[in-house]
Amino acid sequence: MRVLHTSDWHLGHMLYGYDRTEEQLSMLDQMVEIVREEKPDVFILAGDVFDTTQPSAAVQTMLARMIVALHDTHPTMPVVMTAGNHDSGSRHEIFRTPWQALNVYAVGQLDKVHPETHIVEIHDKGYVLAVPYANERNIPEGFFQSLLDKTAERNTNGLPVIMTAHTTVKGCDYAGHEHATDYAVGGIDSLDLDKIGHGYDYLALGHIHKPQFIHSGHHNVRYSGTPVPIGFDEQYGHSVSIVEINRHGDTPVVTERDITNPHPLVTLPTQGFALWEEAKELLRNYPNDIPAYIRLNVEIDDFLPVDAKAEAVKLTEGKQCRLCHINAKRKNINTDDVRTMTIQEFQEQQPIDIARHYAEYNGITFDDELQEMFRQVEELVNADNRQ
Repeated sequence: MRVLHTSDWHLGHMLYGYDRTEEQLSMLDQMVEIVREEKPDVFILAGDVFDTTQPSAAVQTMLARMIVALHDTHPTMPVVMTAGNHDSGSRHEIFRTPWQALNVYAVGQLDKVHPETHIVEIHDKGYVLAVPYANERNIPEGFFQSLLDKTAERNTNGLPVIMTAHTTVKGCDYAGHEHATDYAVGGIDSLDLDKIGHGYDYLALGHIHKPQFIHSGHHNVRYSGTPVPIGFDEQYGHSVSIVEINRHGDTPVVTERDITNPHPLVTLPTQGFALWEEAKELLRNYPNDIPAYIRLNVEIDDFLPVDAKAEAVKLTEGKQCRLCHINAKRKNINTDDVRTMTIQEFQEQQPIDIARHYAEYNGITFDDELQEMFRQVEELVNADNRQ
């Protein structure tokens, strides 16, 4: 079985107020061309199709046109599209029935009553166990393994078995994600790989933006990563993964097909921070004819000049680049003192860190029990926002 594995399109994403439709359309066009060349047996989109739970009509139309283009390019190829934590699971399934006319399987929510509906049979090629994002507390114990066991009963011909999941797996490289820790990335707590069960030939993961394998002992657990960078710290290649598996039990062979971005995200200076005057000079000397989004990393003694943003924008006049953000860092900042934080520094703190600062400032011991209670409340709030 030949699989195209992708995830985290974040259609509709805005970068510091800039509309990224041109980049996303370019990405989708490149993906259609890859399908034309590779002729996959199945196309897997493992969550975070949209950037928000309420995408605009224009963004939803972008997805619909992509689905039609995929179908026109390779009509026999099923598309398995699961919801991620940025998607609305219920909205994802509104058009589930008409999508099937285009060979699309849209799976937005866990079906605990009829879990076999998550098993998508790819005729004479294999099986895809399409599991969308769900809060770990809402996943029944042994849910993943039960799907694998049901599939094993059907799989009398030894065909490849693919499972999807949109989650944070312990041990992943979360470079490029803001406010990430070993315990949680993007609001999703880290999950032990063993909880996803045993018996799949390839685990197609979504959520983490850096393409990578996760150590499993079988070289068969992978994040495809996002095909277009979402933030400036995603300083790595962006691609889709082509996966080949001959038989159940075989080790997958994976190749990457690069996706190029017509408007790359560029940080000046490329390493470290520069003084304000130095940063302006770097921006002034940036080539006029190279499209890019620019972030300036600036080291300051106290605060940036009031008109810093206007100054920087003026330096881009006549250039194809766009100034997005001035990332200012004060020298010798003490981030443990909440009273000395700038607004930007405050915004860069994780919610649990702000709660810890507040507790310490008021003489409250922020012990393990309080931290766990805070994490549970934060996850409930995030879950409500995703509905």
